[in-house]
Amino acid sequence: MHWLGVVALVGRWGWHPLLANPAGWVLAFGVSFAGHQWLSFRSHRAPLARALRRFLVVSAAGFGVNEAAYAVLVQLSPQRYGLMLAVVLVAVAGLTYLLGRHWAFLRSAGP
Repeated sequence: MHWLGVVALVGRWGWHPLLANPAGWVLAFGVSFAGHQWLSFRSHRAPLARALRRFLVVSAAGFGVNEAAYAVLVQLSPQRYGLMLAVVLVAVAGLTYLLGRHWAFLRSAGP
């Protein structure tokens, strides 16, 4: 969703890739949270409100890394913004998954 949103905003409406990236993140956040809460980590039975707060922290931190890395890569090759974003999204997705599994969607209230 993130990648599709960015590509649509850049390709269809002429947005700069670094401005389209936050919009793509916002678009993907709900889909990502729902997928993790009700599919990936359903067996964890984390309370919804706490999981949402924690996942927002994880996702926002991941987006910070995403935007910084993406800014560097877009400066190297602005014509390949879609490929550059795909590389960054795959790397950040792995970190987001691990933090989601081991913290955001845990049932216990521990740290």
